[in-house]
Amino acid sequence: MVIHPVLAFLSPEIVGIVVILGVLLFGAEKLPKLARSAGQAKKEFLLGQAEADAAAAKAREDALRPPETPPPDKDASGG
Repeated sequence: MVIHPVLAFLSPEIVGIVVILGVLLFGAEKLPKLARSAGQAKKEFLLGQAEADAAAAKAREDALRPPETPPPDKDASGG
């Protein structure tokens, strides 16, 4: 298992300090609301990222596909 370098510094003491600071700064009543809105923001971000990935994949496929040539116009053939 690979641990992200930033997460390697997170000890239980540091997590506790961050939680205590959060309670002091925002109050115990607002923390669940903040966590909920952060979760919703993450969900929206991931949905947007998935849509962007799908659009990029479609654009890539369209770029690799040869252009369609329209059929010759019967009226312009002169006959």
